[in-house]
Amino acid sequence: AAYTAVNKIFADAIASMMRPHDTIWVHDYHLSLLPKLLDTAARQQYVDGTASSSTTTHHNHRRNYRRTIKMVYFLHIPFPTSQVFRELEHGEAILEGMLNADIVGFHAFDHARHFLNASKRILGLTYESLVGGLIGVRYKGRKVIVSMSNVSIEPDIVDAALILPSVSQEATFLKQKHGERSIIAGVDICQRLSGISLKLLSYERFLTDYPDWQPKVVMLLKCLIPGSRRTDEADALREVRFLVRRIQDTFGTSVIDYQELMGSSLPIDQRLAIWISSDVMMMTPIRQGLNLLPLEYVFCKKEPNYPGVTIASEFSAVCSVLNGALRINPFDVQITSTAIEKALSMKVEEKEARRARDINFVASCPSGLWTKNVLRDLNDATFGSYADSSTDGEQESIRRKHAAEKMEAVESPKAILARENESALSKLDVDKITAAYLSCKSRVIICDFNGTLVTKEPPGKYLKREILGTAGNKPPTAVVSALNKLCADQQNTVFVVSGDSQKNLEDAVGNISGLGLAASNGACFASPFVGIQNSQRIWKSFDLGVDWNAVREVALPILSKYTARTNGSFVKLTHYSIGWSYYSCDPEWGSLQASYLVPELENELRAFDVRFVTLKGIVEVVPRKLNKGLIVTTVLRDLIAKNDKNDTSGVDFILCMGDDVSDEKMFTSVLSFIAETGNVTCSLDDSRPSFAHKGQTESIIKTASPTGHGSETGMYAYNVVVGRKPSHASFYVDSADDVGNVLIALSGNNAPILPNKKWDSEACVNFFA
Repeated sequence: AAYTAVNKIFADAIASMMRPHDTIWVHDYHLSLLPKLLDTAARQQYVDGTASSSTTTHHNHRRNYRRTIKMVYFLHIPFPTSQVFRELEHGEAILEGMLNADIVGFHAFDHARHFLNASKRILGLTYESLVGGLIGVRYKGRKVIVSMSNVSIEPDIVDAALILPSVSQEATFLKQKHGERSIIAGVDICQRLSGISLKLLSYERFLTDYPDWQPKVVMLLKCLIPGSRRTDEADALREVRFLVRRIQDTFGTSVIDYQELMGSSLPIDQRLAIWISSDVMMMTPIRQGLNLLPLEYVFCKKEPNYPGVTIASEFSAVCSVLNGALRINPFDVQITSTAIEKALSMKVEEKEARRARDINFVASCPSGLWTKNVLRDLNDATFGSYADSSTDGEQESIRRKHAAEKMEAVESPKAILARENESALSKLDVDKITAAYLSCKSRVIICDFNGTLVTKEPPGKYLKREILGTAGNKPPTAVVSALNKLCADQQNTVFVVSGDSQKNLEDAVGNISGLGLAASNGACFASPFVGIQNSQRIWKSFDLGVDWNAVREVALPILSKYTARTNGSFVKLTHYSIGWSYYSCDPEWGSLQASYLVPELENELRAFDVRFVTLKGIVEVVPRKLNKGLIVTTVLRDLIAKNDKNDTSGVDFILCMGDDVSDEKMFTSVLSFIAETGNVTCSLDDSRPSFAHKGQTESIIKTASPTGHGSETGMYAYNVVVGRKPSHASFYVDSADDVGNVLIALSGNNAPILPNKKWDSEACVNFFA
């Protein structure tokens, strides 16, 4: 609660001065919720600016909001592994907060890799490599850029400080104090993560294994006590004092120069004096972000000064920056002690060569240049999305194209074609589809269930649900109310199609009077009924030409074997499908097992007319002829036949909505049905209904009646996919919440459903009140 409160204080202060097209840079873990809070504030400012308009227009403005502020979130500390991050109560809220930025930056690829892994395992997100070496994460229809970049010291400031008299005086004093001894320098925060105890243990082992060095070396150790983590500091200080006393008792007081100082940093003149006088700098943290002190040390040893050697822990970000450093694992005391001996014995030629590897970066990447580079990536990432295209000139258009090219993924030809297909999608305009709906008399609404009516949980959430991968068994109350209202209209035919079992589908929406159901990807279906009892439904099934009992006898032993070796997986049986679900498994292990399972099943089931459907978190075996398009075609043809029998008009409005690859057959079946109804021609008569087709403006479809009457009728056909992705659909919405809002709007209700706040930190605050 306190962490959230601090972030809200910052958000309120920034929001009060935030304006469109502002750039906001958020630093470090203290404010990880801030990007999401600022995005919410910007959205609210936009909505408040339209509050004076009518209710309908106001809701349209809310839907058409387009973010103009640009945000960078840069984390300067290591990002924990997904296993550690999962233990945080509000870990998802932190991830979502960070992902509301346009750029999420880290100092090392290790840190970025942990972030990407946590996003995959906890939120179910995917990422891709982009042109130019960046990484893009798909989050809520946006591409969030993950970048790795490093900042060096300010060379002008350090150069100016080096000529201070206090620096040369202190350096001379230290050399005189320790005589001919080689100095191993270290300035560390007295906390467990700094690894000071490991450094002392390695130094103690070095003195033991290399006794000749005992009169020739001294460790100059400055231990800083900031007072921010008192318990941690007290524990670390107790260990450090014990080891210092033990080393001095064993080898004499001259081998170590130890000093404790209050505060989190040394004045720059004291630091530089230590670097100038020392031969080796040693840092042994067990986890650390970017520490600029080793870079400062390298800079102080530039020509014409005598070169030094840096010993850096492989668990620090600086290890990936300094190519000339000796890399060590501080937990390996023996190897670290050997590295100390190597640094002290190193020939001057090798020292100079190691210095040459690092000095160019250290001396040429100050914070100003680093900031410019990060902002360049930000502009490239947001230029095509947030810029005002109305003011484009030729140069601006070229720049926009260049920026877009940088954000393109590294793709195969197949992926390029899919991306081009995706780019043709338009966002669904709820006001326009509502107007089309109201102008029609014979309407068909077909909607997928999991991931469309009901929010689908991402893989890696370790779900234990009756309905696979869905956030609860039923749609929101407002959506159920809208479905009831739509089904009550005699001009509507409404179907819900699901890959789930007949029982689960009936339990979820079976009590909605007038609603048609199709389970097992359309293998079995029940026509709309009037009443409130599921027993009144009459279920039918397609003859798909496969002996399904024989398929089960072959497939189940194989699936049982993979289930036994893959913890959390299970077999899901429906009317005409056999599924192996790894939603509840470790996502990487589950995906690996699925990659072995499919070829084995293909080999054993080659005698049967079946195919394999691989979706996110599940592998299914289904008859080759089975797909959700069967039920769509059946519903549309039956309705045409019914209308012809009653001498009424044909279908003039089709809305088909789905979210994944199994729903693509529904979209293509709608297009095939339109083609079957007669010769399709396009007209730009805006007074007539339109056919929403990829790559075209909304235009009327005029078709000859299937009965041969030859009359021409207008038709609206909307294929809508959840999430912007390669699809046969013509339109997209961002989430299942938007699907609910579409149905609510069509039913005549005004209040949209609110986004799911299940993982919002605010939802948890009351637990601690």
